[in-house]
Amino acid sequence: MRSAEDQKRLLAGVVLQVRGGKAVSRRELADALGLSPSTAGQYVDHLQAVGMLLEDGLVRGGMGRPRRSLRVCGTAGWFAGVEFNADRLCGVRVDFAGQREAVAVEHLARGATAAEVVEILALMVRQLQADHEAPLLGLGVGVPGVVDPDAGIGVHYSFISGWDQIPLADLLNDRLQVPVLLENNLRAIAMAERWFGGGDELSDYVILGPRSGFGMAIVSDGRLVRGGHFAAGEPGRWPWPLNGSAAERQVQDALSAPAVYRRLAGLAKDASPPTDLHQALEDLGQIQGAAWESVIEDYGRVLGLFHLLVDAQRYFLHGPLVGLGARFCEELSAAAARIFPAIKSTDTLRVVPSELSDDAGALGAAIMAMEAWQPSL
Repeated sequence: MRSAEDQKRLLAGVVLQVRGGKAVSRRELADALGLSPSTAGQYVDHLQAVGMLLEDGLVRGGMGRPRRSLRVCGTAGWFAGVEFNADRLCGVRVDFAGQREAVAVEHLARGATAAEVVEILALMVRQLQADHEAPLLGLGVGVPGVVDPDAGIGVHYSFISGWDQIPLADLLNDRLQVPVLLENNLRAIAMAERWFGGGDELSDYVILGPRSGFGMAIVSDGRLVRGGHFAAGEPGRWPWPLNGSAAERQVQDALSAPAVYRRLAGLAKDASPPTDLHQALEDLGQIQGAAWESVIEDYGRVLGLFHLLVDAQRYFLHGPLVGLGARFCEELSAAAARIFPAIKSTDTLRVVPSELSDDAGALGAAIMAMEAWQPSL
């Protein structure tokens, strides 16, 4: 006799298999989950009875009788995902079948405090929930900086005042009465890339996410890499220049999206970036000259060092620098190969602009909540 926890895990596994299209018949579910056909059928029957699975149509194989096709009922509930940085917050509503239903965006006032951000996040989820009859089943949050997902804490983020040791999962659970999961926002984007973008057939890839800071999210052998202290993928904290002191200047001071804009536009280091940084960078996408070459050289050097550590199959560029287009990605890949003979000889470093939109972090956070969901018995 399986325990209640095992039964919930298997029921959730059935939904995940069907939702992802990996197993869409009772026989396929039995094979995928290592269950007998009769046991798999019992789980399917239960999920049908509670309105989470639908069975219709026929799946025709090469041999044997046709099998009925299973699909997830999108109206059985929904998941919320929110993601933020120092400039903006984004929220997404995803139905039970994993389809995006609604998106909300809020720009963050300069100088906003940690307490203000928490309240805006809760309000955004309530707005997504308004006039929606299906139950909210889980909330995923993409949090910038260092995050402790196990404890539900935002450990540190330099660009929001007071963002240190914030018990965000508890704070949002108190306000919304729903299970809350936290993850670094770039790792949340990696989840979206796996479900909806170019990472669906890759086992090793990196999210390159220069925004207010400069971070990366690593997927190795199909798994997110967090690190022993939840700080994997933080080359933005390296000293800049690389032979200098991080106490004086860091990589993110030179290679964040605002910093790159200032360098290309010939502005002072403390100049305020435009409100629509993506568009401003797109307007600079055809720029030539020393400033462009310097940015490419610096990016190629940092990315080359990172690549020699992780050996990713692909780097997906996210954030405002996508506005610089495919040319930016191609030239920094070439720069890394030029600087590092080991990369040139293997031709392994490839950077591409992501095809996902700016809600990728929120979408990935919602998917994170969706994957973690388990039914009640």
